[in-house]
Amino acid sequence: MVYQSRLLKWVFLSALLLASGGAYAQNELRNTFFKDADAAKMAADAVNAELYAPKSYEDGMRDYRAAESGLERGRNIEYVRSNAADATANFRKATSAATLAQTALAQAIKSRQDGANAQAPKLSPDLWDDAQQKFVRAIQLMERGDLKNAKRREVEATQLYREAELVAIKAEYLSETRRLLADADRARVGKYAPITLGKAKQLLADAERELNENRYDTDLPRSLAIQANYEAKHALYLSEVVRLERDKEITVEQLVLDWEKPLRMIAGVADVNPDMQQGHDKLTADLVAYFENQASELQALQQEKAENETRLADLEEELSALDERLGGATAERAALVQRLEAQARVKEQFEKVDKMFPQSEARVFREGDTIILRLVGLSFDSGASQIKQENFELLAKVEKAIDVFPRSELIIEGHTDSHGGDESNQALSQKRAESVQQYMINAMRIPTYRLIATGYGETRPVASNETEAGRARNRRIDIVIKPNLDAAD
Repeated sequence: MVYQSRLLKWVFLSALLLASGGAYAQNELRNTFFKDADAAKMAADAVNAELYAPKSYEDGMRDYRAAESGLERGRNIEYVRSNAADATANFRKATSAATLAQTALAQAIKSRQDGANAQAPKLSPDLWDDAQQKFVRAIQLMERGDLKNAKRREVEATQLYREAELVAIKAEYLSETRRLLADADRARVGKYAPITLGKAKQLLADAERELNENRYDTDLPRSLAIQANYEAKHALYLSEVVRLERDKEITVEQLVLDWEKPLRMIAGVADVNPDMQQGHDKLTADLVAYFENQASELQALQQEKAENETRLADLEEELSALDERLGGATAERAALVQRLEAQARVKEQFEKVDKMFPQSEARVFREGDTIILRLVGLSFDSGASQIKQENFELLAKVEKAIDVFPRSELIIEGHTDSHGGDESNQALSQKRAESVQQYMINAMRIPTYRLIATGYGETRPVASNETEAGRARNRRIDIVIKPNLDAAD
């Protein structure tokens, strides 16, 4: 009786709506019969049921389309209602099955996403297609309730996805190197430049080994691949030079003289005597010293420029404000003069500290009123944070530099290069900063409230991580001195 009563109500409502207007009537009927189906479909789409529960989702779509078609064609109301109800049930079933599949097949799903991020479908299509087949089969078995066999297929799919991901990563980072080495072998470079070519091949092997061991830390493999590319191209160049010499198209003397020409040109620009009587070692050392001095002078000029611009802006702002007021002008001008004197004192202190360190021990520079000691001469053993005895002399100079700035706040910053994992680099830089902090407390008797130790890992490089020299500069301890401008000399 209840069912018949509801059916009569729907028929009556349908007749009433159809009498009141075709389009409006159809919209109202759709809202009535499809409300639950639309909500169930939306929930199924939210959990990607089309992928994770394809049979139930397709059954739902079949019933849903049948209900829509029946409504549009004016079929029996019971036909529309029945198909919409079946669609609702199938979408809900799909939602439940998809949610279960995402939990049970989580490992394969993550491996699939990692592979997609590495462009495995494009760079490793065969392995990717095999993995996809295993993954689809696992989903089908899950939907049938065969959990045991679904998990077995998941393990197989996960392994294939990971293999496809690794192949894709290697293709991205190592394909150019492999192409260069293949070109070198075809050109018989090994006959003329075996050392350089051998180095390129070893670097490629090292890069591949690093990717095999930790595919997600690509900084080191990428760096090794770049070095391998360089060595491969260098080997191609050297082989051509050696071939010319062996074929007597150029003499060794002519070769050496040609290589000296660029050094002579650089020496001329630097106004350095190109003394190469005993080879290029002396000239190289002279040029390095010249450019280091140029870099230091440029840094000093940049700092002075920034300081002057900041001071000028502050003065203009404050003097403008003082000119607008008469009351209290004398006290404010006195405060301004006092601050300018403090800044001048900091500048004198900076110049004093700058003279304490040779370039091989520390680089000293300013950022506003802040002084930074970049301790290039402070080194640690690989992976270690203990301060070595050979660094005690440098740290004694650091103590004298700190004494120039009474009651200053001191921040010890630890930094690493990009090789190694992000977390391990962060932890190592923090340990090294804390090691220096503890040394300052114990050996320099600096109060703990003046000291802050912070590790930044690889996040703040000051040079390129693509070269050994750049990475060496990035592995550093910076002592940041924030002077107390109210402190006396």
